[in-house]
Amino acid sequence: MTQQQKNRTAIYCRLSVDDGDGESMSIANQREMLTRYAKENGFFVQKGYVDDG
Repeated sequence: MTQQQKNRTAIYCRLSVDDGDGESMSIANQREMLTRYAKENGFFVQKGYVDDG
């Protein structure tokens, strides 16, 4: 098993329509941040899931 196979992960992006204080980030921003975090920590993003409210 290669290192990439050992460190596979999935990301989940969610945007709530009920966010009353307006602090929700866009799906694109969440995807970018999570992908960057995964890469910086040695993970390979195998799959992404989106719930846009």
